[in-house]
Amino acid sequence: MTDVTIVGCGNLGSALIEGLSQSGGHDITAYDVDEETLERVATHATRTTTDVETAAASDVVVVAVKPDVVGPVVSEFGPHLAPEQTVVTVAAGVSRAHVAARTDATVVRVMPNLAASTRDMAAAVAWDDPDEDVREMLTDLGEYVEIEEDLMDAATALNGSGPAFVFYVVQAMKRGAVAEGVDPEAAQVLAAQTVVGAGETVLGSDRSVDDLIDAVCSPNGTTIEGMEVLWDSTVADDLGRALAAATERSRELAAEHTDE
Repeated sequence: MTDVTIVGCGNLGSALIEGLSQSGGHDITAYDVDEETLERVATHATRTTTDVETAAASDVVVVAVKPDVVGPVVSEFGPHLAPEQTVVTVAAGVSRAHVAARTDATVVRVMPNLAASTRDMAAAVAWDDPDEDVREMLTDLGEYVEIEEDLMDAATALNGSGPAFVFYVVQAMKRGAVAEGVDPEAAQVLAAQTVVGAGETVLGSDRSVDDLIDAVCSPNGTTIEGMEVLWDSTVADDLGRALAAATERSRELAAEHTDE
């Protein structure tokens, strides 16, 4: 069983705690300076603490705070961390070098997302060498891919910001169904589960996405009529621009947190 500390129990930190709790393979310490925040995650954590030394005792310390306070937080934890420990940074735009300058621990950079809470997380990881404790943690939370760190801004846009883009698509599909008379609650279930099923189909199939679209599009059927509308629209370009905008913002954040 791996000892994991989550530093910062906001939206992402609490999602990581909930997912790890469900996996059952981790001893979880939740750290935050706000005791009310700790109370909200207490049922999922092995322990909660406001004490830095206690929080720093885990094999893996995940720093899940806002980008602008990663440096100060790691500096506070640094004296209590040893080289054999691992610090995981999950903040957008914060490089491993920015963190490594403040600690002797091994530094791994991960871009997770909020689906960690249901163990359906998509994550990108950058490291010099695979860290088995981090690998186990990511596997227990969902799917992950290894990338070079210079691609982390794009990953931040794709799987970090991407859930919001998918929520937008779910909302649009729901509204379309409601306009046709479907009950709003039923429409939301159908739209959301359709996205879940489509994603699982892509991951579980050896066919390309284009081939999967063709498989649903019967000649003269309903799907092809809808796809004709999408093919004639700017939806693909608009989603590409959304990803590009999020990527650029991640680069801006990285520039703000680059050490001299």
